[in-house]
Amino acid sequence: MSDDVIDRLAGIGPGSGLDGVRRQRDEARRHAQASFDGLFTPVDASGFSVTERWAVAAFLALLHNQDDAAAFYAEGLAVRDTVLARAVGAEAGRAAARGPFGRFPAGPLSVEDSAGVVHTADAAVLGVLLAAALDHAHMLLFHPRDASPEWLQRLVDAGWTTPAIVTLSQLVAFLSFQIRVVAGFRAMQQAA
Repeated sequence: MSDDVIDRLAGIGPGSGLDGVRRQRDEARRHAQASFDGLFTPVDASGFSVTERWAVAAFLALLHNQDDAAAFYAEGLAVRDTVLARAVGAEAGRAAARGPFGRFPAGPLSVEDSAGVVHTADAAVLGVLLAAALDHAHMLLFHPRDASPEWLQRLVDAGWTTPAIVTLSQLVAFLSFQIRVVAGFRAMQQAA
């Protein structure tokens, strides 16, 4: 197995058919791994610690119901903080949902409007900063069409800096990408 996280999560071994497919897009492969490396081994983690990044990633992977990714990120968090790993796991259990939810502007897409839970993480257990991050991640995952300046203001009010908010949003987007790519490769393996 390679050091590439997508390969690891998808079970793609060196020399396999899917390894060959990935090698046809080697630059995309390198950039995806570089994104992971930049997010989880940053030069500067001020404002959004590496442990907090693993916590958000574990929370999101659990919400995506992707066992391999959930185990990978939960284990990565547990190496850093076992108590926090248990708390994040419990929080993900409370936050589980099937979305997306939200409202479209009045028009033909309004028939797809769907009410859904807006999660509020337990700040007493997780701390104000991490609870706000998990709420934001949950919103981006389940309420993307409800995104608004007010949601970003909640992060600011909790003490998040602008650079940290940008990194948090990048992390959420990257995890969504990574998990979907892995699910696609897993489906290809099962179909073969």
